[in-house]
Amino acid sequence: MEIVILILAYLFGSIPWALVIGKTFYKTDIRKHGSGNLGGSNAGRVLGKKAGVAVIALDALKGLISVALAKNLNMSDTICVLAGLLCCVGHCFPVFAGFKGGKAVATTVGFVIGISVLIAHEFVGMCVLPIASFFIILKLTKYVSLSSMCAIGLAAVCAFIFQNNLVISLSITVLWLFVCYRHKANIVRLKEGTESKITWM
Repeated sequence: MEIVILILAYLFGSIPWALVIGKTFYKTDIRKHGSGNLGGSNAGRVLGKKAGVAVIALDALKGLISVALAKNLNMSDTICVLAGLLCCVGHCFPVFAGFKGGKAVATTVGFVIGISVLIAHEFVGMCVLPIASFFIILKLTKYVSLSSMCAIGLAAVCAFIFQNNLVISLSITVLWLFVCYRHKANIVRLKEGTESKITWM
């Protein structure tokens, strides 16, 4: 049963909401526009604010629902964490979109919310602080990439501080490293001062 849950989590994470919304409502393949990324930021840049917000929300729900489904089926905490991780992997390497997806920021947020609420029971420390830091940094810099990496990094730190499940803390740390890796081109542009600033949020 655990294997089935993990496979379903990957497949659920593979749903490319940016592509679905773009093609269904805007007749646009966002892979051919902007950064070409199947994430909320590019959806907002190419399709507008409403589409961007919708993609971010749906991508976050993928991570949350994957954890919640495993928990609802009485899976172990470790399986719940793995389900969330595989959902994030599915988002980055979606089988339904040629294995070229987003950068897992929103899906990671959903994963962290699910883990903090359903397993760690520490919503304020693990979610409110990192999310608040995201919006503060975004307000100050207008860089989504920088805000995302800082917020997820803080979530990893908070996981070590506010709860004692090492699997959870390490999983969020791994996701933070993975998100940073997915943003390697953004990091170069940030250093060079050429990173695009968001205009639709």
